[in-house]
Amino acid sequence: MDDNTRRAALDYHRFPQPGKLRIEPTKRMVNQRDLALAYSPGVAAPCMEIAADPDKALDYTARGNLVAVISNGTAVLGLGAIGALASKPVMEGKAVLFKKFADIDVFDIEVDTTDPDKFVEAVALLEPTFGGINLEDIKAPECFAIEARLKERMNIPVFHDDQHGTAIVVAAAVRNALVLQGKTLAEARLVTSGAGAAALACVDLLVSMGLPVEHVTMTDKDGVIHSGREGMLPNMARYARVTNARTLPEVLPGANIFLGLSAPGVLKPEWLPLLADSPLIFALANPEPEILPDVARAARPDAIVATGRSDFPNQVNNVLCFPYIFRGALDAGATQINEAMKAAAAEAIAALARLPAHDDVAQAYGGRKLVFGPEYIIPTPFDPRLIAEIAPAVARAAMDSGVAKRTLDIDEYRRALARQNTRSGQLMLPVFEAARGTHRRIVYGEGEDARVLRAIQDALDEGIVRPVIVARRRILEQKLPDLGLRFELDRDVEVIDPETDHGVMQELVDGYRTIAARKGVPAAEILRHVYRRPTVTAAMLLRLGKVDAALVGGNSEYWGQVEHVLRIIDREPGYGRAYALSGLILDAGALFITDSHMVPDPTPEQIAEMTLLAATELRYFGLKPRVALLSHSNFGASHSPSARKMRAALKLVREAAPDLAVDGEMHADAALSQALRDRLVPDSRFEGPANLLVMPNLDSANIALTALSASSSSPTVGPMLMGLSQPIHVLTPGVTSRGILNLTAIAAAEVAREG
Repeated sequence: MDDNTRRAALDYHRFPQPGKLRIEPTKRMVNQRDLALAYSPGVAAPCMEIAADPDKALDYTARGNLVAVISNGTAVLGLGAIGALASKPVMEGKAVLFKKFADIDVFDIEVDTTDPDKFVEAVALLEPTFGGINLEDIKAPECFAIEARLKERMNIPVFHDDQHGTAIVVAAAVRNALVLQGKTLAEARLVTSGAGAAALACVDLLVSMGLPVEHVTMTDKDGVIHSGREGMLPNMARYARVTNARTLPEVLPGANIFLGLSAPGVLKPEWLPLLADSPLIFALANPEPEILPDVARAARPDAIVATGRSDFPNQVNNVLCFPYIFRGALDAGATQINEAMKAAAAEAIAALARLPAHDDVAQAYGGRKLVFGPEYIIPTPFDPRLIAEIAPAVARAAMDSGVAKRTLDIDEYRRALARQNTRSGQLMLPVFEAARGTHRRIVYGEGEDARVLRAIQDALDEGIVRPVIVARRRILEQKLPDLGLRFELDRDVEVIDPETDHGVMQELVDGYRTIAARKGVPAAEILRHVYRRPTVTAAMLLRLGKVDAALVGGNSEYWGQVEHVLRIIDREPGYGRAYALSGLILDAGALFITDSHMVPDPTPEQIAEMTLLAATELRYFGLKPRVALLSHSNFGASHSPSARKMRAALKLVREAAPDLAVDGEMHADAALSQALRDRLVPDSRFEGPANLLVMPNLDSANIALTALSASSSSPTVGPMLMGLSQPIHVLTPGVTSRGILNLTAIAAAEVAREG
């Protein structure tokens, strides 16, 4: 980790308040009656119910959605035995992933003991508090005994993710890779490099799914696990082979699967010809795998390769599993996570990769083909369908295997999860995935702004852009060291300097002159506009094809910058106006609002136009649009001009897009409440809360956006300009560096979609 990353990580954890978690109430507490219900005397009622029937705790408390992430800090990431307290940032991080991906609440608990007996006793006594236990970063061999003893004593799921999370994702990947190779688990021969907790759990799960024990050979840093070896763990002894082989290359001949969970570079390219035809190479050591994918493919072009890294295809990532296996276990009231539930999770992950990508998912990833094949054997961690596929499969397995206390309607459960699968933390992830690796040339008009420069560094780190900045080089040379940014001018970033790059600037002036004279710009002002107004400079670079997209503004009034843009960038053919779409990342999910910045009083035709444009944008975020046309009137209750306008717009939208889930005109509360809509109209056109609110005028859109943003402290995405022929977005004065990074990813993804 370099110094800049270290400082950024420390600031991330420290500001605006220490840590990554906080606790918030789920019930209102605004008057004396609320206090009486929440505490004394009202709280006595659920206490007595639970005393009479302990299972009622799932109905009256948060226990059924509460998991403990517990560690003693003896094997923390690659840092080793750093202690319980030092492990807390990691445990908080795991808690955040549970919440963001599966909406599971977590208390992280760091137990200050290395004594397995004391650890087991401390955790077992916590059973009344939690619905499940996620053990984390506990060293082997103690982790095996700790998990086994806790599973024996506790009547709730206990899951050591370092073992079983990895195993589930590996099993899914192996299953699919073998399908592509035309083999079954029963036919496969597997060799490991590594015999620790994760490796043993992987092999155990594969054996439970059909891999013959006699087809497994395990190795570790001391060589082959053979029958004459002394000091083996009980878990390891099951796989001890009767063999004279003692080294990894001696046991590779004829192996179909190499499973590496060990150390960098241990699999040598000269050994790869020893493997069977079409081998599977799982090099999962992090951050440096046992062999790099390009090296492996150079030696064995017929191999399917997976790693633990996000910058290579086929990433084996625990986040594909642990949030969703706990989601299914908790919702089914499971008393344990058994082998059947693990296998069900693995099969669900594998099956999702074999399905054709849903249109929304394909669009969210820039239109790239997510097709089952050698470089796509497991889903991306950002596939929003994961929760709706894995959790129901786990819940069904819990019910079928007799460990569930609740009976779920699996089809209804799957539908309910699908409605919740775009939680706040996931909104931008598909957009970044679509933009990553495209390296599009994006110009930043305000290239001297510290927020822009920080966002450029982040965008370079994300691998989503080749930045071009309009800025004075002499100012940048002063600013960059002060900001501690790592990128270098002319190597990582191209600079257009109005003070020195006169050849480029003259070309922009000539181009601007041909369009500006007929758009109200005095001839005497043309030179000054190009040289002194960075928005004009950047927009002209885009118009002339020097860059792929542009981000402008951020330091002055929004509409003034938009006027410059509209003089230079043409509208998309067939569209009468440009519109703005803004998104809010709320705890309850993503909510988009249009038109938040552009058209003061749109006509029905313009409302229909902006609605269709905005619905398309939502699909690029991986969302299925649920559109509400808002008004002071509910479903024809008023005949005011505003209400009639929204009704007319609804008719136009339905004529243009009969399959779009859209309804109106309606109040905002009806838009966000399925129950209220059902009471008002019998045929509501969409289920669940709307995720796109279309406002009758700019005042209402902007007021709603700013009020929601301020009251919820929710980050805003956008505003995104829609209806223009080239991708360009105008930054608001209050934009943050994160907001600029988000718009960078949005612009890069737009360019990627256009080819």
